This record gives sequence, structure tokens and C-alpha cells, in this order.
Amino acid sequence: MPSARFAIVILAAGKGTRLKSNRAKVLHCAGGRPLVEHVVLACQPLGATEIHVVVGHQADEVRAVVEPFGAKTILQQPQLGTGHALLTARAALEAAGVAEVLVLPGDSPLIRTETLAALLRAHRADGAAATVLTATLEAPQGYGRILRNPDGTVAAIVEEKALSAEQRTLREVNSSIYVFSLPQLWSALGQVRPENIHCEIYLTDAIELLHRSGHTVRAECAADAREILGCNTRAELAEVDRIFRQRKCADVMAAGVTIYLPETVLIDPDVQVGTDTVIEPGVQLLGATRVGTNCWIGTGSVLVDTVVEDEVLIQQNCRISGSRLGRGSRVGPFAHLRDGAELRPGARVGNYVEVKKSLLAEGVKAMHLTYLGDATIGPHTNIGAGTITCNYDGVRKHPTTIGERVFVGSGTELVAPVTVGDGAYIAAGSTITDPVPADALAIARARQVNKKGWAAARRARLSQPVGTEHRKTSVDKRKPPTQTAKRNHRERKRAPAARKAGSRHRKSPRG
Repeated sequence: MPSARFAIVILAAGKGTRLKSNRAKVLHCAGGRPLVEHVVLACQPLGATEIHVVVGHQADEVRAVVEPFGAKTILQQPQLGTGHALLTARAALEAAGVAEVLVLPGDSPLIRTETLAALLRAHRADGAAATVLTATLEAPQGYGRILRNPDGTVAAIVEEKALSAEQRTLREVNSSIYVFSLPQLWSALGQVRPENIHCEIYLTDAIELLHRSGHTVRAECAADAREILGCNTRAELAEVDRIFRQRKCADVMAAGVTIYLPETVLIDPDVQVGTDTVIEPGVQLLGATRVGTNCWIGTGSVLVDTVVEDEVLIQQNCRISGSRLGRGSRVGPFAHLRDGAELRPGARVGNYVEVKKSLLAEGVKAMHLTYLGDATIGPHTNIGAGTITCNYDGVRKHPTTIGERVFVGSGTELVAPVTVGDGAYIAAGSTITDPVPADALAIARARQVNKKGWAAARRARLSQPVGTEHRKTSVDKRKPPTQTAKRNHRERKRAPAARKAGSRHRKSPRG
């Protein structure tokens, strides 16, 4: 870019009522970033003296997005139109000592740095007071139209609601991206009157005033009309996101990556993918994910902020976030790795296995239905199906440490904090609460009890006709008399006869 001093003003104060959202329009995301962030990033390489973002609705949230990229913010309160936004920024622009300003809306995220650079060059080449970026659309409905003079300069920008029948046939539209020479801009804005239903000051009115004042207004038509697309509705937001994804997939494939059905694949802008990697349909690579060479990522898998080294196989429908997969590791299908999970080279995690904040060393295998949380597992250890590290006691998380070449039987529960030494075996179905020494066998389960004939008796009882079973059950509820009860009953029956016999043999007092 030429060395002339210029500033950039990004208009991001509006709410965006047509989105029907409580969130400011420029905070909505497309292509993996907030809309206004895309615009700031496109402007950064231009070498502007300053980048200002005019904020209003949800100003603090917009500041949080743009200020980390070096942009300064200016509060527009109240919001009285695009021209008023520039007037709000006037003091900052004059303090910067710049002669030109590049103005962009914060909801045009598809704009490219190259297009903006060409617009600046065209403005300077013609010595214009203003230069408008335009585009030619097959369906221009909703956009203001460009009215040109016979010599090709711009006479005015007419909003759609003010178009005549003849003007409606025009297909060159306004992008709302401009370069202004500031002395002429301030003069024109001083003449604009808010004579519209919204009582606002519009930049488009300044264009016509500049022309009437004898200044030159140029138009530079964008080579790719999609770059000017805004995001005023949810449908437009979805279309812009689709274009971003299409662009990124095209770039990735051009770098030597195979993508099957790229229209179904989502790749965020900061993602990197190595050559000869294969990406199946429905994959999402998000955030700062980095994928090495010769990898395979299966259908439906989602990777977020994850590092994947070379020659890794990720099978279908895996969810991996904030993790690292070493060279040659294998994951899935239906595996979940998160929060700092790390697989060293050659480690394998199978179907329905969750790994959280754990290190699986070289050659570790955990192939089925397992949860490993806050664990460190040594090389070449085998984790049996259904193993759980019980790492949470209701208040704190505790670690589990398993040595190398350990065999953990299926259905094992390791109650942390606990340590298993190198070479140990743990019997299937054990609940381990104490340390297991190296090379030991740990068995921690109840003794088995077999009740002979119990199942056959139960089946026989259940097979009885309804009603019969009920009657029998009601009789059975009466407990059978014990031997003692039977003896007492017999003695009670004999007692009257014994008393009568005793009275016959009793001696009289005199005898």
C-alpha cells in the first residue's frame, strides 16, 4: 500500500432489528468468528494509522471482540445514522492527523483485504473526494442503486424505496464501503439534513452533495459480488457462513487434503490440515485445531482446539476438544476426549470411551465402554471394558495412577486416589480402593453364592395358573406349626383328663 496516512472506521453501533435477536448484529457469528472480527482482520494488513470501531448497542461486548486486535472504539449514543457515526468519530480522526478514511459496515464479513486495497488505490489515482465500492447483482433487491454520470462518475446513491420504475432496472448496488477525503467529507456532512422518516444523517446523502458541489465521486466495482453481502437477516447470515465454509474447504483442498462432500464439512478459519489427510462428510474442525499429514477423520466427528499429529485415525462420530493425539494413535468410533486428554503415539481409545484430563502413554489400549478421568496410565497397559476411574468424591477430584504393562480386568472400578504398580493384574469386576503393588494380582469382589434349585422353583411357581397361585400363596402365608407348638397343643388336650384322674386317687384328709 502507498504510504499516505489514512484511518479506518468500522460502523458497528446498530442492533440489527431484522435479525430478531437480543444480540447486536455484529456479534453474530459466520465462518467461525463474529462478523465484526472478520472486518477488523481484513483491515489490519492495509497499514492504516488507526482502526476505529463505532460502537453503540452492547458496546462493551463489541469492545471485547475488537480491542484485542488493536482497534479503538468510539461510542455513538444515540445512534442517528451512518453520517452521524462519522461525525462522532471526527475528533479522533482529526487527532490522528489523517487525510483519508476508509469506512466499512461491521456486518460485511466477506470483504477481502485485496479488494479494500484496490479501492484505496483507485481513490488516490483519480484524486476523488469519495470512492464507492459497488457490485453488480442479478437480484439487487434490498440495495441502494448507483446512478452514474455519462463520464462514469457517481451522481448519487438512491435507496430502494425511493427508486423510480426506470431506476429499478439498475443492477449496480452500493456496498456501504467508501473511501473519503476528509476535508470534503466534513463539508458535505455539514450540509446533510435528517429529512427522512428516521430523522437520521446518512452517508449516502453526502455522496450526492459532493457531486453537486463539483467534487469527483468514483465507483470501484468488486470482482466478486459476494464480498459485499451483509447479514441483515438469518437467511443472509446462513448464506455468508456457507460461503466462508466453501472458501476454507477450497483452500484446504488446494493444499493437498481430500474432502468428501465438502459442502457438508465445517472448517474454521484458523484450522490447519496437513497434506494427504482425508476428511469424510459431516466433519467439523473448529477453533485452533491442527491436523497433521496422512490422517483420516471419520464422518460426524467434531474436533475443537485439538492437536492431531501425523497418521492418526479418528473413526466416525468422535467428539474431541482441548486434547492432543500422538502420532499413529487410534480413536473411536463414538469416543469422547476432552479437557486436556492426551494420547501418546500408538495409544488406542475405542468405542464409547471417555477420556478427560488424562494421559495415556505409548501403546495404551482402552477399547470399550470406559471412563478415564484425572488418570495417568503407563505404556502398554490394557484397560478392560467397563472400567471406571472414580475420580470425584463429591467435593474434589482425585488422581488415578496406573503403571506400565498393567492388565485391568473388565468392569473394574478404581476409587481415587489410588495407584496400581507396574505389571499388576486386576481381576474383572473388582472395586479397587487400596494401592496395588507391582506384579500383584488384586481381587476385590464378594464371594459367589449358588442356591441350588432356586431358579427351577421360581419358574415352577410362576408357571401356575392365575388364581391358583394366589390361593396357594394365601395359604402359604400361614406359618407351619413348629415342633414345640405341636407338643404344647397335645399337652393342653391332655391336661383336663389328667386333672380328673388325679382327683380320683387323691387321699382324703382323714385317710
